[in-house]
Amino acid sequence: MRHILATAIAMTLSTPVFAGDVVDCDWQSQARNLAEPWEDNTRLFANGAVRLALLDTVEPAAGAFHLLVLSPPYNELGDRQCRVVSLEGSIGFSGIDFANVGAAYDPSIGLIFNFEAQRFDSGYNDFLPITLEVTLNQATGDIGVWHQ
Repeated sequence: MRHILATAIAMTLSTPVFAGDVVDCDWQSQARNLAEPWEDNTRLFANGAVRLALLDTVEPAAGAFHLLVLSPPYNELGDRQCRVVSLEGSIGFSGIDFANVGAAYDPSIGLIFNFEAQRFDSGYNDFLPITLEVTLNQATGDIGVWHQ
C-alpha cells in the first residue's frame, strides 16, 4: 500500500492530475453494458461488500469504458449505493486494464484502486496511457477519481 501511495505522490509532483466524474447509476450501468466475459470483468472487495465491474457502452468508441461501483453505505432497504466512474460526463475511458487492478486500504482514505487505462486525446488524435485511481470511503460513500 505504501508503494501505491508513494507512486501516487511522486506522479502528482511530476505530472498534472485530472479529476474524473462519479455519477449515480444511469444508462451506462445497464446489464447489457457489463463487459464480457462477466467473470473476468468484476471483482469483490471488503469481504464482498464492494463490487467493481467494467462497463463497455460501445459508443462513443474512443470513450466507451466506465467502472461500476456497488458499495456501502446501505440504504434503508439494505441496497448498496450504485455509482459509475467516467472520464468526463458521459464519456468514458478508451480502455481500462481491469485484469490488473491494484487494491489497497488506508484507514484515513478508505479503499484505493489503481488501474492502467487509456484516454483519447483529440489534440494528438491518439490514445494516451493514464493511471486511474479511485478511492472509496465505505462509511460515507464518498468516491474520488483521479487520472494522470
